[in-house]
Amino acid sequence: MTMNDTTLEAVKDIDVLRVMERIPHRYPFLLVDRVDEVVPYEKAIGIKCVSMGEPYFQGHFPGKPVMPGVLIIESMAQTAGVMVVTSLGPESEGKLVYFMSIEEAKFRRPVVPGDRLEVHVSKKQNRGAVWKFRGEAFVDGKLVAEAVFAAMIRDRDENA
Repeated sequence: MTMNDTTLEAVKDIDVLRVMERIPHRYPFLLVDRVDEVVPYEKAIGIKCVSMGEPYFQGHFPGKPVMPGVLIIESMAQTAGVMVVTSLGPESEGKLVYFMSIEEAKFRRPVVPGDRLEVHVSKKQNRGAVWKFRGEAFVDGKLVAEAVFAAMIRDRDENA
């Protein structure tokens, strides 16, 4: 398989254990509970169940808990990382996906405990090790955040 191979079939229902096989993040920074679907080299849908038990709610904001926008974008990036690793298959062994840039970030509604954040990411382009994505996050079918972001695939042992 090559990075341009788009004949791969969609992968569905990636549970949290399989998510953790694909990306190195762990609680409290794992912000994807499952990935409902990955269409290799094209798109993915990730799910984050937002719970009052999240540590950031202690200070953001006391008495009015709101999920920080940067963590919503991180959820997009982690979903994209699962998509990249799933797309590359064995080629991804020993690699990490590093954030490079965030553009056009917009936050439209607050995300609060009890919300089910549905994160849609789609590949805009990739050239070599650099991938660019568009991400949108929804709660109850309503757009809550969006961004364009880029990431680089690097060997785990390389300095970032």
